[in-house]
Amino acid sequence: MKMGKEHHEPTVPAELPAAETIDPAALLEEWRSGRTDLICVLGPTASGKTRYAVSLARKLNALLASSSEEDGMHPDHGECMNPGPVQCEILSGDSRQVYRGMDIGTGKDLDEYGEIPYHLIDIADAGEKYDIYRYQRDFEAAYRGIVERGNLPILCGGSGLYIEAATCGYNLPDVPPDPALRERLEKESTEDLVTLLASMKKLHNTTDYDTRKRLVRALEIAFYEKEHPVRRTSYLPKNTFYIGTLVTREERNARIDRRLDARLEEGMVEEIRSLLGKVTPEDLMYYGLEYKFVTSYVCGKTGYDEMRTGLATAIHQFAKRQMTWFRGMERKGIRIHWTTV
Repeated sequence: MKMGKEHHEPTVPAELPAAETIDPAALLEEWRSGRTDLICVLGPTASGKTRYAVSLARKLNALLASSSEEDGMHPDHGECMNPGPVQCEILSGDSRQVYRGMDIGTGKDLDEYGEIPYHLIDIADAGEKYDIYRYQRDFEAAYRGIVERGNLPILCGGSGLYIEAATCGYNLPDVPPDPALRERLEKESTEDLVTLLASMKKLHNTTDYDTRKRLVRALEIAFYEKEHPVRRTSYLPKNTFYIGTLVTREERNARIDRRLDARLEEGMVEEIRSLLGKVTPEDLMYYGLEYKFVTSYVCGKTGYDEMRTGLATAIHQFAKRQMTWFRGMERKGIRIHWTTV
């Protein structure tokens, strides 16, 4: 049977959100009034979010310095341990920039920060399996320190899960996996598992059991907490102002390609080769993208051109997944103010 043209229509790219103009003065007033306790700059890779966050911090610092000179005003955000000039501090929301020595591959670009203090970068050794539970605890400590200094916190990153862990009030207990318990639970029906969970904790919503994987994990946590005290986070932002860095798919992919070539020229292959003296290839490939493809090349499993082409495609796909995550946050009710940079 002959196929009609309708079967060959190309996929239409998702429509970009409308761009807004962000007014730093209005944003500062939101923070001073207490209506905002954190600014979050998010966006896919190569969208310019770090550059934008640093630029915004400098504009806010200028406004803070100007108003301080005029009236000596200090924002009322609780007791300040070190009263003095107020400034912005940036917290990283990147799941791979936490690792020391993984600089070019993760695109830390630390020179961009200049005089702006930054946190949650270079806090774990390459080869470690840093996770979202540690990130939430580390974020909480860094965020609390900024607030207690009376300064303005800006979270900047593209790891959607880490950003949500920091800003959506998720209470994530650090409970280790229990393979034996999981195996037993998997033999039970979903209905019986929900009943069991309801007998162990009050079910406020369906989040814990909207998928079977989450249901088993919720029970794993509940059983663990019966026998062990679990520290939970409590000092997290409650009113985040989200800013998304907006770029078209075509421009984003072009930036990814240019940036990849620049990083290869800067010595990304040499950086990963030196890491292989301390970390096994398997552990390095665990971090994905650059570390997966370049490690494969360094170990002689692929050629240079194959590595470069495959890595570029993988980063394009990763950026698309990041945007899908952020648009999903919007569908859950989070307001993101998208702006071009």
